[in-house]
Amino acid sequence: MTDRRAQLAANLAKVEARIDAACAAAGRKREEVTLIVVTKTYPASDVRILSELGARHVAENRDQDAAPKAAACSDLPLTWHFVGQLQTNKVRSVVGYAGVVQSVDRSRLVTALSKEAVRAGREVGCLIQVALDADESGRGARGGVGPDGIEELADLVAGAPGLRLDGLMTVAPLTGPYAGRQRAAFDRLMELATLVRRNHPAANMVSAGMSADLEQAVAAGATHVRVGTAVLGVRPRLG
Repeated sequence: MTDRRAQLAANLAKVEARIDAACAAAGRKREEVTLIVVTKTYPASDVRILSELGARHVAENRDQDAAPKAAACSDLPLTWHFVGQLQTNKVRSVVGYAGVVQSVDRSRLVTALSKEAVRAGREVGCLIQVALDADESGRGARGGVGPDGIEELADLVAGAPGLRLDGLMTVAPLTGPYAGRQRAAFDRLMELATLVRRNHPAANMVSAGMSADLEQAVAAGATHVRVGTAVLGVRPRLG
């Protein structure tokens, strides 16, 4: 465990240094950017070490992994973010631990989240996941709604009991006009976020950038970056 703690501490320090440098290059204050550590596939013991090292935001993308991990770490001062595609039959479980759901991309999901948040007596923060590779159906390959669907969904979240519209999220697309153009994709997300804030001024969270492209996201103006591999490493195969 001591070796793992040292490894995580070193990795976390490197990522923090990257964020520091990216903020300096962009003329931004360091406190404008929040690091979310994506702990998917890693054990609760790692989450506990990260908390001891000062991490306050962690993210998961699969409820079946996240729910028991969140329960095991319920004594820690953490905000859990759900970042994966979310099926409505998992909503009750996710609302039990997630402070923020970053992957809201359809009206049916908003309705389900609102119902369960009210039932649980909780307020859940929501980000509209924007698909910059959206096809004609308005959906992206990895979830998300196309830019044309953002306004309607944002209004729906903002008016839903138990929910709070926090802003927008995207994953740099692998296909379409923004493939391989992370900075352009993040710039587009910032434009869309500005439009959302016209009607919802408090929705100022912009989640973008991961281990490989956090610098581009910070340069574009992201408020939150989601980093997994650069902090936790590539998990070795079991067996």
